[in-house]
Amino acid sequence: MLKWPQAVTIKEVGPRDGLQNEEIFVPTVDKVHLINQLSRTGLSYIEVTSFVHPKWIPALADSEQVVKSINREKGVRYAALVPNQKGLEKAIESNIDEVSVFLSVSETHNMKNMNKSIQDTLPILQSVIHDAKRSGKSVRGYLSTVFGCPYEGEISHQKILKLCDKLLEMGVYEISLGDTIGVATPKQVQELLNTLLKRFSAKQIAMHYHNTRGTALANVTASLDAGIITFDSSLGGLGGCPYAPGASGNVATDDLLYMLHKMDIQTGVDMSELLKASVYIQERLGRPLSSHSLLVYQNKKH
Repeated sequence: MLKWPQAVTIKEVGPRDGLQNEEIFVPTVDKVHLINQLSRTGLSYIEVTSFVHPKWIPALADSEQVVKSINREKGVRYAALVPNQKGLEKAIESNIDEVSVFLSVSETHNMKNMNKSIQDTLPILQSVIHDAKRSGKSVRGYLSTVFGCPYEGEISHQKILKLCDKLLEMGVYEISLGDTIGVATPKQVQELLNTLLKRFSAKQIAMHYHNTRGTALANVTASLDAGIITFDSSLGGLGGCPYAPGASGNVATDDLLYMLHKMDIQTGVDMSELLKASVYIQERLGRPLSSHSLLVYQNKKH
């Protein structure tokens, strides 16, 4: 008999990880409305934007305006991705609650994503983490391409362990392990977590699955088996990575909620309110999103 956790934390990354890959620019007012809708769903964490140079991610060029315009709900932590000191200054000036730093386990992907080697990226992250914490901000770390890289293929567990050690030593409270191109299977998930959880607490690890090959929910289940209780997801299944060809959206928050709630695992999130937010952004993008639960919801309405 499998023993599921009683509750999990869902970290909604749609406004950042979801919208960063869209070809059309979603107007600032629509982004703000989306985040305000998400804030009323019961989510305790929303990653709202990224303070990267607009040249790299034009879809999020309005990051400061977005953060300054949203309605802050009590009990919701608002986070943003920050690549460097300049981004951190803007994030602090915008009064973001939490900073996320990021690094790829793949040297080639890191070079394409950060324009730097892993070795050259680490001191920058250390400086950002130090200054963010000194400013009273909590800091989360992302590791990308953990289960496979579009350029280098499989990634060794030892490399992942080493970078997790470094990020935790620098002061992040949690590391989100990203299946950036959606290649993971439950077997891979079990093998990696068996290795990592010998050294780290399950509370220090979150999982970030993309659904490129339709295995994301199966991978969530394998993670639950291992004791993981924090998952990143994106409403409607929005998402992708500009520097990972072929990567599709994140696991849909809608589908994740359906599965967890049917397993009697509490999330604190109102499914119907979340679906309304998914409908809203789908209409703004003018294309169907990949969430199965969203499709069922719309079919019932018609």
